[in-house]
Amino acid sequence: MSFEKILIVEDDLVIRNLFTAIFSRHKLPVSCAANLAEASAHLAREPYDLMMLDLRLPDGDGLKFLEHVAALPERPLVVMVTGFGSIESAVACMRAGAFDYVMKPFSPSQIDVILRKAQTYRQLVRVSRLLSDDPEDDDALLVGRSPAMTRLRQLVERVAPTDATVLVTGESGTGKEMVSREFYRRSPRRGQPFIKMNCAAISEHLIESEFFGHERGAFTGATERREGRFELAHNGTLLLDEVSEIPSALQAKLLRVLQEREFERVGGSRTIKVNVRIIATSNRDLLAHVGKGEFRQDLYYRLNVFPVHVPALRERVEDIPLLADHFLRRFTRKHGVKVTGFSDSACAAMLAYRWPGNVRELQNTIERAVILSEPGRPVTAAGLGLPGDLAPTEASSTLPWAHAGVSDEPLAADESETASASAGSGSGLTDAAGQVFRLDELEKHAIRAALKQTGGNRTQAAIALGISIRTLRNKLQEYREAGAPVDAGIDPAEA
Repeated sequence: MSFEKILIVEDDLVIRNLFTAIFSRHKLPVSCAANLAEASAHLAREPYDLMMLDLRLPDGDGLKFLEHVAALPERPLVVMVTGFGSIESAVACMRAGAFDYVMKPFSPSQIDVILRKAQTYRQLVRVSRLLSDDPEDDDALLVGRSPAMTRLRQLVERVAPTDATVLVTGESGTGKEMVSREFYRRSPRRGQPFIKMNCAAISEHLIESEFFGHERGAFTGATERREGRFELAHNGTLLLDEVSEIPSALQAKLLRVLQEREFERVGGSRTIKVNVRIIATSNRDLLAHVGKGEFRQDLYYRLNVFPVHVPALRERVEDIPLLADHFLRRFTRKHGVKVTGFSDSACAAMLAYRWPGNVRELQNTIERAVILSEPGRPVTAAGLGLPGDLAPTEASSTLPWAHAGVSDEPLAADESETASASAGSGSGLTDAAGQVFRLDELEKHAIRAALKQTGGNRTQAAIALGISIRTLRNKLQEYREAGAPVDAGIDPAEA
């Protein structure tokens, strides 16, 4: 982001010409004033980005004029210039709002350094208006050991170091923004701005200005020049969240920016070039929108250089225990509530539920349950408050993974042996403490809890578990043949 207008306020013609030559070398437009009166006239006509201000001028004190400039609505960065410098005057200038201070005589390299510092500072100030702290759930980035999440992590590691445009798709609540942030964090641009633009949350009348910025007077209410998101993301990454919601009229202009990396502000004629990496997200089927004529095909292919799909939570059920434990740890710390894990029925309910709101719904459910749970006891199925008929009878014990990292009590000897044995065979999940939990055991608990809740009705239990009646029968037969029936004591009622 370069400066567009520089004002030199200096009574010495030689110094004015030297400044002009230095800035012209950077192709920066310069205006000159020999005194404060001329400087005031320049500032009244148009805003400036940078002003080189002499401390002593024929018609007044540069320091007092600095105080006047600091009160302007569109004030430039001011670098004070003097041939009579002292520590006291430098301190006074900085306190009055000067960005920097330079002594005569100076070299072109000194001004080059000041210019680079000023440009960087100005961009940081503009960017800070749009930046917020990382989302609270950023520490849940890519949690999971399912095949789908393993593949996703591998894609991020491979593509993040490049400048390839990425299109992240997936249902609402799956964590598309978190995945986008991970691309940024692992990229060479991680030290540069990460600017997010929610395309669905901005008025159609303002979205072009938000993208590209505007000049003063470009439309009613445009009282000052403003940089857009592309300009603020220069050398960094721009996240176009829910890109499918961009109005049709703007799609052609966005395509041009993606192809040429240049644009004009609304109401302006100067072409601005930017170096920005684009990451876009969408919870819609963009190809279907292309087929309906609602989204430009050429824009779709420009965005879809590297497609990444974030799986729904129901497609990676084996990650639910890890995510639930992760959120339980966080919210017990956040709210200061001592909760000792999840009851068996709560675990079964979470595994059986379809989670239409995906990870975001799971996170909100766990936070609510932590707040409502009785201290010193596990979260119950009732405490989860999941919709539907699935509300398994509470059990007094808790599943092993429900204790991981939350309870201060050590595992009993038989529990330790079970965990150790399971580490050597079968598929399992490993928590942050290094414990291994068998997925087939979680499955058994879920099936038994569903059968108990439905009074042994296998058809209703299969519906509650989200599986077919044939799958349920096959599982029950497997458990009986292994000598560990899960439906013992439950009447095998049919619908």
